[in-house]
Amino acid sequence: MSSTGPAISSVNSLLSEWDKGSKVVRARILADFVNRNQAKTGPELESEFAQAASLFLTRITAWLRLSYMVGTCLNLQLQALTIFLSASSGHKFLAEFLEVGGVLTLLEILGLKQAKEDDKAQALRVLMCIANSGRKYKELICESYGIRAIAECLARSRSEETQECARTALQTLAQGNPKFENQVYKGLIALLPASSPKAQQMAAQTLRIVQKIVGQANPSIVDPLVTLLKSYHLEVQFEVIELIKDLMEYDVQDQLLLSLVSALVPRKDELLKRPEILDDPSAPDLKRPLPVFIQQASAAKVIGILVKESRPIAEKLIQLRCVHNLMVAMGNEDHADSQRQASITLEVRSLSS
Repeated sequence: MSSTGPAISSVNSLLSEWDKGSKVVRARILADFVNRNQAKTGPELESEFAQAASLFLTRITAWLRLSYMVGTCLNLQLQALTIFLSASSGHKFLAEFLEVGGVLTLLEILGLKQAKEDDKAQALRVLMCIANSGRKYKELICESYGIRAIAECLARSRSEETQECARTALQTLAQGNPKFENQVYKGLIALLPASSPKAQQMAAQTLRIVQKIVGQANPSIVDPLVTLLKSYHLEVQFEVIELIKDLMEYDVQDQLLLSLVSALVPRKDELLKRPEILDDPSAPDLKRPLPVFIQQASAAKVIGILVKESRPIAEKLIQLRCVHNLMVAMGNEDHADSQRQASITLEVRSLSS
């Protein structure tokens, strides 16, 4: 009992220093709090603040809502929130943060053009703390248009750390959240045509996980997936091929096979559409093949993998005139890899027999 008085006095002194302090003072208090309270439980945090931890959390939250647009000490604020919201037996802190619209503030940070990438990554970590607290919290994030905000952050970000945090957040929102799992799935499909190769790779990678959760394949996945076979990036190609293999178990199989066979013979208008950089006289001699030739070679490669794994798929491909289209690809003198991949696939016994 004798230690209670000094503890309360110390907390009152800290809160008073915060209330009167400049942003430099508050930053110091936050940094000290973050350094001293990593991985503490809810009861331990209450003990640290003489059962008045909520008073400190309220001050952090209020400052965050007032200053997040300009980014004042934003990362420290978010780190401090992470400590409160990830504390085991700390549901009281979570409830208090949600009551003041904390989720909407975090989602707005993700959409701020002026926000730093590491601030967005930290905001995503706070969102994951909330999502990991249970299904109803995942639903709350989704009801606040969180799937769209996180997906857009992943598409626009140029930081791999932020993109990985966004990818993990989307995966988390799909797991154990039947009400919104399909919305996450569609959001990931919408990311496949993103301009960032890393976003494309992560979308395809996460779709492999979420596809199993959702169970049924959406036909809208086929076109953007086969289009990604045009990618110059091997890591994107790898994830796309693995996802195509997975999708052979779903009812989009016929649609996918038809698209792959069609990709073996580029349309004339696609052959005329050269990327502008290839015709730029000031650019170095890139010697890059047309994207449709990359797609042609990749389609031949995928078909080769599929026919080795399944005789019924091989028979379907034969009916789709796959052998004829592979012969066309093998005759492509402008792209040696198309010739090589088509030749290898034509040698597969189930296609030639």
